[in-house]
Amino acid sequence: MSPADRWDGDRLARRRAVEALRSGVPNADAVTALGSGQGDIEDRFIGLLDDAAEPRQGRRGRASMLLGAGFGDGKSHLLTHLGHVASSAGFVVSTVVISKETPMHDPAKLLRAAVESAVAPDGVRDAVADAAGALDTDSVGYAELLRWLRGPGRDLNERFEATLLLHQRLGSAAPGADEEFLDTIARFWAGDPLPMPDLRRQLKAVGEAKTFTFTPVKLRDLARQRLRFLPRLLRAAGHSGWVVLFDEVELIGRYSLLQRGRAYAELARWLDGEGDDEGEPLVAVAAMTDDFEAAVLSGKNDRDALPARLRDKQTVEYAEMAALAEVGMRHIERDTLALAAPDEAELDRAYAILRQLHGAAYDWAPPDVAGLERLGATRMRQYVRAWINEWDLVRLDPGYRPVTDAVDVPGDYREVAELDDDTP
Repeated sequence: MSPADRWDGDRLARRRAVEALRSGVPNADAVTALGSGQGDIEDRFIGLLDDAAEPRQGRRGRASMLLGAGFGDGKSHLLTHLGHVASSAGFVVSTVVISKETPMHDPAKLLRAAVESAVAPDGVRDAVADAAGALDTDSVGYAELLRWLRGPGRDLNERFEATLLLHQRLGSAAPGADEEFLDTIARFWAGDPLPMPDLRRQLKAVGEAKTFTFTPVKLRDLARQRLRFLPRLLRAAGHSGWVVLFDEVELIGRYSLLQRGRAYAELARWLDGEGDDEGEPLVAVAAMTDDFEAAVLSGKNDRDALPARLRDKQTVEYAEMAALAEVGMRHIERDTLALAAPDEAELDRAYAILRQLHGAAYDWAPPDVAGLERLGATRMRQYVRAWINEWDLVRLDPGYRPVTDAVDVPGDYREVAELDDDTP
């Protein structure tokens, strides 16, 4: 690559960073340029990574964090930065944005989104299939996976142990020995259905037809079991574990009452894991707006009314959901870590970095601009956008002196029918 080509590539990356920061959608270039600005949260996250990669003896429950901040305060930027930190530490990283397609109340869709967005530390995107192909049956990691599956993980459906056995047998056979079914196994682990006649036929072929008795399992329960199995599969393949980052969790507030109950319960499952699992190599981080407690838990009376509504269904399933929903709501009330507001030093640092970045992106020397008045209520995104827009205007008209005002748009927690469905 010639110096001119390299310069053009560098300038393009800087322009991408500027445009990402202007729009408030962080990309790798923007996050790398600015860093996180949240040292305490980053330190705590690194501690969670250490726990997941090298679990302490007797540690139970999942390594997790719940983050809260206002709209535009940098939640998505921070999650992207934490993802970079986790990837550097050898973790597979997934980012799930809660939306109509990935509702918080649907464990199967959440798991599918986490698998599809998973990126290995080396940049490979089909992380589960890649891990399946990298399994070494003679490795310590593989032995740990087997021990867990036959010990604490023995309550998983028989499909998991059967497919792991077949993966070992077929993978050690002559080259070309039913590679299609090996792919079927990897896709099952990633969330696809498993054709039972094919599974039984393969077990019969290796003399294990009478070893397993398969019981029916609901789709949502299978998704939750995959969530316990996959982090250990990834570690057996040589990764440190799995980090799943959830953004825009506040969308829960726009579901119907019963779906909010399901969503709180699933949030609790993601944050706490299974109580009996020891040394789970999974870290879950969820981010939501900091007005959620006042607007939804109190404003919609979810804290008091929702558990009673669920228990009114008078079924074991809804009673369990009510108990978990209460746990999820308590996490939001008590355990949310607030992002630190930028102080003068952080604003000065960000301003200096962005001024240099804008100059390198457009090959000019940006002058000082006024930006927004530094007030406690002003959000980081508003400062950043004001600086960038003012530099753009001055670059086009050096004599112009822009003045920027900021207007806050309140959060909207009105229920939206299309976000609802009939998930049992």
